Amino acid sequence: MMKYSFVVLLLVCFITTISFSQKAQKIEYTLSMSKPHTHYFEVEINISNYNKDIIDFLMPVWAPGSYLIREFPKNVSFFQANDFEKNPLLFEKTNKYNWRVYLNKSKNVIIRYKVYAFEMSVRTSFLDSSHGYLNGTSIFMYVKDLKDQPLTLKIIPYKDWKKVSTGLTKVKGKLWEYYSPNYDILADSPIEIGNQNIFQFTAAGIPHNVVMYGDGNYNIDSLKIQMARIAEAATNVIGENPNKEYTFLVHNLSNRGGGLEHLNSTTLQFRRWGYDTENRSRSFLGLVAHEYFHLWNVKRIRPIQLGPFDYQNENYTELLWEMEGVTSYYGSQILLRAGFYSPNQYLGRIESSISSLENQPGNKVQSAAMSSFDAWIKYYRSNENSDNTEISYYSKGAVLGMLLDLEIINSTNGLKSYDDVLRLLYRKYYKELKRGFTEKEFKTTVEVIVGKNMDDFFNKYVNGTEQVNYNKYLGYAGLQLIDQKNDNNEIDLGFFSKTKNSNLFIKRVIDGTPAYNSGLNVDDEIIAVNDYRIDEKTLDNILENFPIGSELDFLLSRDGKLMNIKVKLEVNHVKKFNIVDLNNVTDKQKLVYNKWLRIK
Repeated sequence: MMKYSFVVLLLVCFITTISFSQKAQKIEYTLSMSKPHTHYFEVEINISNYNKDIIDFLMPVWAPGSYLIREFPKNVSFFQANDFEKNPLLFEKTNKYNWRVYLNKSKNVIIRYKVYAFEMSVRTSFLDSSHGYLNGTSIFMYVKDLKDQPLTLKIIPYKDWKKVSTGLTKVKGKLWEYYSPNYDILADSPIEIGNQNIFQFTAAGIPHNVVMYGDGNYNIDSLKIQMARIAEAATNVIGENPNKEYTFLVHNLSNRGGGLEHLNSTTLQFRRWGYDTENRSRSFLGLVAHEYFHLWNVKRIRPIQLGPFDYQNENYTELLWEMEGVTSYYGSQILLRAGFYSPNQYLGRIESSISSLENQPGNKVQSAAMSSFDAWIKYYRSNENSDNTEISYYSKGAVLGMLLDLEIINSTNGLKSYDDVLRLLYRKYYKELKRGFTEKEFKTTVEVIVGKNMDDFFNKYVNGTEQVNYNKYLGYAGLQLIDQKNDNNEIDLGFFSKTKNSNLFIKRVIDGTPAYNSGLNVDDEIIAVNDYRIDEKTLDNILENFPIGSELDFLLSRDGKLMNIKVKLEVNHVKKFNIVDLNNVTDKQKLVYNKWLRIK
């Protein structure tokens, strides 16, 4: 009995020691910006009670939600390491993103480094005399084996700045000090620092903060009402909002746009004078709807490859068409459900989406799955030939989302929709299994909801490039797609041009067009057509005077050498689709139509 008690005592002491060690370990970040006009953030990381001889500090190379290696370590211009007694510690770079510090028997380390931040986008960081904005992965290093440990962040704003806005949790009683349960949350919480305008609204029982940097012609009272309607409609899709609070960081700029999703916040960029008309303000609301819906679709409903993240390498998935494209589909659906689109206006959006997709030759070359997988090397690195060989997983995914929604509504007699796919994914994988899903598990979930095998659909349209049978799916709702024929015999040569020093150059050539078939090249300078000197305006004037079938002589300069190329004029083959009603629709078609367009 005494022997047993002694063993128990030893075990208790051991557990107590481990517990004390864990409690004693602290990870503390400090962010400052003493000279914002130089565009440098200053970062300090303090780590105590680290029980290894070396410690590696890694700088991420990409930002989740933006699938491109952006090489953030290139912006680090200073690095220093010390122990807590201020003794210098040796360090070396072992690769482009890793700073290795030798602890020399110390258990504690402080590193300091500076990061240049002067790229104003939603996926990078920016600092100047007016404000600071940062994405975590472009600023904060981390230690791989401590990535899941809690940490604090203390922010020291520039002396003239009074506000800090972020989705991070505030430390009680501490001004501008924040807590994060792990590095992933820190990395996923963008921060705005300055004298921004802030207002709030409540929707779905959740307080929402709207943080406005920059002047703009927005109306706060109107935005509160409009954004609340969007948040309510989006929440109703899934049935619950997992956040306790949500923050919109909005940058009002001269001529930029875009957004990037985060777990309990988003960053939006919009034209500062773009809120003045119904159509232009609807563009902002569409951006709000898209990024807000991401708090479910991609941040919680996600492929298994997209979290926890590998910040040092590409994270490949074939499901970006769902994560981004279906989110685009739901962005428009949310505006419809919130009352910002009439059914006819919504169908007009569908017409535009289909027309855009079907006029891109790459739609016949690259599948939605491969567009997703190759985003790292193609979507964000487009070139003059991309339209001919690639398709956007946004545009193709939005169309696929529509097709699946209609298929489910029709197959279940209006009892279910794609909403139910999202709800099942959310419940099973996010809430119960607490993980992402594989491509196979995603397809199986769709099949569970629709009630039948979907091999044919996925083989043809997701993993293949077969022509979509739009009228099959639109027909479920008593609609059909028609191509407005070119009755005016308009001419389209099939290239896009640019003017440089008053000279006309080709910048893109579209596959299957007269320009492509005749051998016109990107960067060719067009000097004359049929012996007439031309510029961007006179080219169209000349073409108007020749009938379809005419063969024109183009005088070009290619890399300084003159040459002539014959181009035969053809009718404009650009498709423009309309969605129209079928005659004599059935009761079921009416049911599908009303369910899809939310008509009660």
